[in-house]
Amino acid sequence: MHPGHRAVTGFVTVILALLVLIVGLAAQWPLWAWPVAAAVLGAGTTASLVWERRHRPLIPPEFLDEPDRPIPPVDRWECVVRDVALPSHWDDYDFLFSATVRWVPQHPASDPLVVNAGALAVDAVLQRARQVTERFEPHRCSLVQHRLHAELATMLPDAGGLVTAMAENVRLRLDDADRERLAKLATVRKDEAVWEHERKYEQNKRAYLGEDVLKTPGSAVVWWLAKNDEQVDKTVADIGLLAELASAAHDQPVPADFRRFVPGLAAQPPAPEPEEEREPAQDRAAPRTPDERVDQLLESIGITEDDPRFALFIGRLAEDVKLAGETEMAEALEHRHARLARENGAPDGSGPDAAPADGGDGPDEAQQPGDQHP
Repeated sequence: MHPGHRAVTGFVTVILALLVLIVGLAAQWPLWAWPVAAAVLGAGTTASLVWERRHRPLIPPEFLDEPDRPIPPVDRWECVVRDVALPSHWDDYDFLFSATVRWVPQHPASDPLVVNAGALAVDAVLQRARQVTERFEPHRCSLVQHRLHAELATMLPDAGGLVTAMAENVRLRLDDADRERLAKLATVRKDEAVWEHERKYEQNKRAYLGEDVLKTPGSAVVWWLAKNDEQVDKTVADIGLLAELASAAHDQPVPADFRRFVPGLAAQPPAPEPEEEREPAQDRAAPRTPDERVDQLLESIGITEDDPRFALFIGRLAEDVKLAGETEMAEALEHRHARLARENGAPDGSGPDAAPADGGDGPDEAQQPGDQHP
């Protein structure tokens, strides 16, 4: 038993005995209470002495050679890496990685001249960091840094199993020039997205107005009436304006049914056809004389006076036209046939190719049965 513990126990026992005596006298305890109080006080003192004896060290401190020898410090293996370029998900945009790499050799007894444990630990940490950074876009730098804190917070062995490594104080940043470029690209993408939405909105609005609202003057009137369902008189008064608007939207003239609603157009004739759609005047003009009609007919057929069959064709054609009742044209054809006969040496028109004016049988009627009109 330690001497100091025995002294403290005796002092406390005396103090407690005095307190019990004072309390008993003041409370006027009966005679049987005094032996009980003395027994409780003695039992407490005995228990304290027994507990101290049981918890004494096997070898007292005074018998130890170095009772307060300090614990030797634990060796720490670490190094700092700064601004190591790690690839991001975008080409030509790298993260700059900095951290404190800590490691523990798996075989502490190995010769440090043979195995560079620090290089293996740094390479293992960088490989783990690379697998994280190459999946993220460069503008997510802050998010990737927190992800690396979690990924590199545990000791994991390298590929050869020679060291286990981790990283602390991870810092990740971008080059200043890359950060400025990313800010400009983000601004351009946002502006482009806004412009694209505005363009689509404008296209949809134009399509709605041109293909639905202003498709016809009638659809424009119905749309305006739906907008002003309580102002029918106003809608009727605006029919002319709506008709002009719908026609202008499709580059067309105001339809005839709506011209009476447009001031200034009710008394005007319809617009003439475009020049390119009208045929030339000389093409539509009919021949005025029989000779002109004959010339037009021969031109359309494509036969000329130089053709040896021309005289025969004229004679037969004169007969057919006369039978059809075209007397004037028949006479023009006969006159043309007689002129050709005179030019060929038959002044009286009785040459071998001449056609009788009265439609009778002429020399040409003696042809073979197989001959046909040209």
